[in-house]
Amino acid sequence: MIGRLNHVAIVVPDLEAAANTYRDILGAVVSEPVELPDHGVTTVFVELPNTKIELLHPLGGGSPIARFLTKHKHGGMHHLCYEVDDIYAARDQLVEAGATVLGDGEPKPGAHDKPVLFLHPRDFCGTLIELEEA
Repeated sequence: MIGRLNHVAIVVPDLEAAANTYRDILGAVVSEPVELPDHGVTTVFVELPNTKIELLHPLGGGSPIARFLTKHKHGGMHHLCYEVDDIYAARDQLVEAGATVLGDGEPKPGAHDKPVLFLHPRDFCGTLIELEEA
């Protein structure tokens, strides 16, 4: 069902500093910040030859990742994103298998304007999983 690893998401307390680290120290290509109000985050993508790193920073006080930063003040890995061919078929198969889809279960546009869903970490070895339709 899952395809390639699309990205690894890292929550950061300072988005500009994190982007500079990847660009200036590691020599990576780094995108401009994009605000995603529906997800409560500002995101930057670090392009790698085989995948991407998504740097996440809270957008507004109601951001779901703001709480993450209160627990992990230096930031840390937040989720893994896998590609799927059909997000609705993947969702239905996962629900049938007993997995918990977060939110209302309906895909929402993600950072790449493609539909995404998140799966509860308790069902996946303690790791939050994002599915993105490829």
